[in-house]
Amino acid sequence: WYHDNLTRHAAEALLLSNGQDGSYLLRKSNEREDLYSLSVRGKDSVKHFHIEHTGTSFKFGFNEFFDLKELVMHFANQPLIGSETGTLIVLKHPYPRQVEEPSIYESVRVHTAMQTGRTESDLVPNAPSLGTKEGYLIKQGKIVKNWKTRWFTLHRNELKYFKDQTATEPIRALDLTECSAVQFDYSQERVNCFCLVFPLRTYYLCARTGIEADEWMKILRWKLSQIRKQMEQHSATLSS
Repeated sequence: WYHDNLTRHAAEALLLSNGQDGSYLLRKSNEREDLYSLSVRGKDSVKHFHIEHTGTSFKFGFNEFFDLKELVMHFANQPLIGSETGTLIVLKHPYPRQVEEPSIYESVRVHTAMQTGRTESDLVPNAPSLGTKEGYLIKQGKIVKNWKTRWFTLHRNELKYFKDQTATEPIRALDLTECSAVQFDYSQERVNCFCLVFPLRTYYLCARTGIEADEWMKILRWKLSQIRKQMEQHSATLSS
């Protein structure tokens, strides 16, 4: 979870878009050569705390660590730190430097240092993918089987659709952890269609081109494979 030359702005974007309450990472400070910054996400903001490198030790508040391993172990042990408002933040989720991403969506990465694999695997959990996609799709109605164009956004494990691109509130948000399959659909009188299978409903969607339909299906299927992998790892952890 050491991110070297990650900027303050990029750290905030990374933790806010892809982290959760208690996510944190360590990076070089933008202010001085001898400073590092511990960036921590609170409920809806990111706080930054200085760690000073004296040459022989690392100083953080009243704590002093004489090597990086000691520092890493300290922050892997879920300590509490105080923010400027006096509230305490629990460091729960070290944000790994390396996160698996879908290879066909390298252009959507917000953190260029991310590659397949993990570091400090005994301390760092898997982080959700940053793979995202958005665009217009034509969706079939639930009751009246008419077709309407909607703006779709895919972020983490949530697929939302809006009336159009300018709308601020989604019509609905679909939790992909509940989706069992994404597949081509040939039952409609339209082309470039695919469907998402949920326990209570199957959503029928059509893209403007076959390439767009294929791209949506690829990243949605990749998301489902990652969800299954995380669930299997979670089950294995519980059973052990």
